[in-house]
Amino acid sequence: MTARPAQPTAIRTDLGAIFVSLELSRSSWLMTSLSPGNGEKMSKHSVPAGDLVGLLTLFGKMRERCEAKTGCDYPIVSIQEAGLDGFWIHRVLEKEGIESHVVDPASIAISRRRKRAKTDRIDGEALLRTLMAYKRGEPRVCAMVRAPSPDEEDRRRICRERKALIAERVTHVNRIKGLLFSQGVTNYEPLRRDRRRQLEELRTGDGRTLPAYMKAQICRELERLELLLEQIKTVEEERDALIAAQAAEAKPSAVKLLLAIKGVGAEFAAILWSEGLFRHFDNRRQVAAYAGLAPTPWQSGSVDREQGVSKAGNPRLRTTLIQMSWLWLRHQPSSALARWFSERVQRNGGRMKKSTIVALARKLLVALWKYATSGVVIEGAIMKNT
Repeated sequence: MTARPAQPTAIRTDLGAIFVSLELSRSSWLMTSLSPGNGEKMSKHSVPAGDLVGLLTLFGKMRERCEAKTGCDYPIVSIQEAGLDGFWIHRVLEKEGIESHVVDPASIAISRRRKRAKTDRIDGEALLRTLMAYKRGEPRVCAMVRAPSPDEEDRRRICRERKALIAERVTHVNRIKGLLFSQGVTNYEPLRRDRRRQLEELRTGDGRTLPAYMKAQICRELERLELLLEQIKTVEEERDALIAAQAAEAKPSAVKLLLAIKGVGAEFAAILWSEGLFRHFDNRRQVAAYAGLAPTPWQSGSVDREQGVSKAGNPRLRTTLIQMSWLWLRHQPSSALARWFSERVQRNGGRMKKSTIVALARKLLVALWKYATSGVVIEGAIMKNT
């Protein structure tokens, strides 16, 4: 937007750029634009999804029409929601010299009516108004997403793939145990190395051998399970190789520092680094908010209470921090954080452990962030080399 005029006007139309919002879907891309010299009219255009050439052609036509009306060549400023399309469109637009922004859709204010209208047309206009307010410098109008680099985005795959494989492994193990439980067998462990020999020796609760078709089904389940175990092993080797490469650097990396803490293994260190600590944060509030561990107050008149954590951040990082907090109490009982947890629980009469562990997770994340970025050692923490 251009500078404010000396005399304020009710409606400002002196735009200093062509503002475009992109509403992306799997079938089409809807563009809503507002250009200088076009009054207050928002124009709408659409191209088939994935038609990047058509999108850039439309951008070029917008600039040509704007220049024909105003005699000036204006830049294009675009906005899109973070979603399934990822960041590849954002990267292409920036490579073409277009100022591009990716916004967190949950941060955009919407109507709170019980039945509100929702269409791509309405959403496109709302995105455009949000972009203009953001460029005017209005505080807290939305939360823009910092797009990770391709390398940062790619190395997340390792830990995320391992988590998906572990979930599939649990599914197959439970299915095998469920099939055997229906026949009175409760002592079979599919993850043991002698799983197939055990299967041959199994007898049902009434002393029979396993039914032929059930045994064949379990064998096929074991084949899928063994394939999963092999893939998990491969992914863990890739993870360990990535961690070793980072630890071998001359400059102390976040992964190397995290691995020096007792109770932090390769998986925890890799998730903390790839999901959160590789980013730059200005303060501890940003760190807690990124993990969804920031408190959410509800205050209106005489009502003043806490609703718990926001859960609006990275769910993988938040889950890992809560799991790590329980293990922190076991491996670091003499640390200041563990003592704080014990005193807080005792003050509540031994109750509210779950809500207190979430508070501990927030404190632990902030402490690890300070340690990994500035080298501030956590008070009372035991290191592996001591």
